[in-house]
Amino acid sequence: MQSLREVVGEYKAAGKAVGHFNISDSNQLHAIALAVKETGLPAIIGLSEGEREHFTLLEARGIIDAYIKEGVQLYLNADHTYSLQKAKEAVDSGVDSIVVDGAKLPMDENINMTKAVVEYARNSGRDVLIEGELGYIGTSSKQLDALPEGVTIDNLTTVDDAKKFVGATGVDCFAPAVGNVHGMLKNAAEPRLHPERVKEISTAVGLPLVLHGASGNTAEDVRACIAAGVAIVHINTEFRVAYRDGLRDSLAAIPDETAPYKFLAPVEQKLEVFIAEKLRLFAGVQ
Repeated sequence: MQSLREVVGEYKAAGKAVGHFNISDSNQLHAIALAVKETGLPAIIGLSEGEREHFTLLEARGIIDAYIKEGVQLYLNADHTYSLQKAKEAVDSGVDSIVVDGAKLPMDENINMTKAVVEYARNSGRDVLIEGELGYIGTSSKQLDALPEGVTIDNLTTVDDAKKFVGATGVDCFAPAVGNVHGMLKNAAEPRLHPERVKEISTAVGLPLVLHGASGNTAEDVRACIAAGVAIVHINTEFRVAYRDGLRDSLAAIPDETAPYKFLAPVEQKLEVFIAEKLRLFAGVQ
């Protein structure tokens, strides 16, 4: 199987993006695996620090490895990792990539922490992709009543800051703030993305870019950002909402059922359709 580095490089060159989906249990992971089997497209499984307190990287690694033996192209990412210690634990747990999230730190502190993770990963003897973040897009993967304070057009990542950060850290991938926001607005459309800024940053840094917080964004906006240089697209809140709503519907349809595999099966089937649609969108497949 190709390495994640090879897949991301190939997708960037082709103007496509790999889908990244956060999970916190094996049911979500199973649905993603089914969608990967159906579409023949790779996917990245992400667990943030909070999610991996409930479902560990070692557990995810074991299940993913079992799917890989069946020919399912899955990769494991330690999403939103806030410290060097947690990043080291992730490398040692066998992840394929790590998102070093120092976006709320002063620039120099963000650079120093990210650079230290890059060095640890390089010395591990394994090929672990390291992604850095710059620019604030909020932190909550929930349904929101309003945009988080600080998520404004004035706070988009600048080209100069992106060049400084990438040059100083040596990261493999870069996640800028380009109008995206973690979470989903309950009663309003998501703010528009800025593919023109994506293009400027992509040209300046020459790395695969990552779009976080793509839940709820329009297909047109996401496609434009992929064409401009995004090679990985993160979905979390939208997936969580689909899981929750699917489970409610399934339990309501068979309220007396007590076998989890029976009331979970319809949920996983709906999630498979959801994930497959996203994978095809990001890869430009009809």
